[in-house]
Amino acid sequence: MDKLYKKISPYILVALLTGLSTIILWLPFLLRQSSWFGLKIENSNFLYIYKNYDGPLYIVPAKTLYQPDQINLMNIDIKFPAKYFAAHFPLYPLLIRITQEIGVVGGYLKSMVFVNLLATILVGLFFYYFLKHLRLSGNPFLLTVIFLMLPRFLIVRSIGSPESLFILAILLSLYFFEKEKFLLAGIFGGLATMTKSPGIILFLAYGLTAMEQYWKTKKFNWRWLLLGLIPLGLLGVFGLYLIQYKDFFAYFHSGDNIHLVAPFSVFNFQKTWVGTAWLEDIIFYFFLYLITAFSIRKIKYRSLFYFSLVFLIATIFVQHRDIARYSLPLWPFACIAFEKFFTSRRFLIIFAVLLIAIYFYGWNFLLFNIMPIGEWKPFL
Repeated sequence: MDKLYKKISPYILVALLTGLSTIILWLPFLLRQSSWFGLKIENSNFLYIYKNYDGPLYIVPAKTLYQPDQINLMNIDIKFPAKYFAAHFPLYPLLIRITQEIGVVGGYLKSMVFVNLLATILVGLFFYYFLKHLRLSGNPFLLTVIFLMLPRFLIVRSIGSPESLFILAILLSLYFFEKEKFLLAGIFGGLATMTKSPGIILFLAYGLTAMEQYWKTKKFNWRWLLLGLIPLGLLGVFGLYLIQYKDFFAYFHSGDNIHLVAPFSVFNFQKTWVGTAWLEDIIFYFFLYLITAFSIRKIKYRSLFYFSLVFLIATIFVQHRDIARYSLPLWPFACIAFEKFFTSRRFLIIFAVLLIAIYFYGWNFLLFNIMPIGEWKPFL
């Protein structure tokens, strides 16, 4: 019994920590506080969590399954053309719909947050397992805590968002690839592409890994062909769009939603999705993830290196102010690359001090990054 407890206790603690850290972020809204450490919260309630971008926009395809006439009938406050929602890939909306219909929680808004919270618990649990079983850290529990508490990740995992689900699918696919279980790697890679379009980067990373292995061994592993499930996942999404929108390429016709432009194109305040010259934090993100790719290149699990490298290159082309969110799939690999530093005593002391700042950042962000929703009936 003691041995079993020692094995499962870290997983229990990770799950509890995920839930507790989320509830702390929700506190001012759960308690309906009109003032919170100097922040004024007008009509404080949990709707602030629901209306953070882009959560409610995923409810639209969850309710309509991308049917244009049904989307138009929803008549939401912010007017978007029906094809706009093709940029919101279907796996997360489908899980919201399933959760709502089977009655796990009541209503689409609660399902939206519940699915993300459950995905976050699962990604926390699996990241610990990933670190432990691939022997990527001498202290996998502490590194998992650091992974969960990146400020931007704390935000997106506490509202309506597909990021936790996306990172979970990526890590599962990479794990099974390294274990040479290519069918499962392909399945979870396909699910990643059905969650967010950058999931296709897994296929490119596996292709580069396979090329390296072939170069070394001069042997082709026919089971690599199972990884074709990854682009098939993307084709499945486009097939759904063909049925519903009558447009196989609806994703590319969804409006100004595809932000790959040119290297470092984010540094242009005149562009719609940038809008500011206060961008110095992005330099630090690029700095962090460039060092991550450089450091992780020596790791024996080559797919992790190639995924980090290709995803980083793609991120450098993104023209959007929120590079912190776009680059989140790189964060697990930064944790791995700097695991000795992140689990050191000196860092943990600094982290304990800055934890307060992380929550101040979170509360401030949640009050600012909200959709102007006046009528909630379409989202219920």
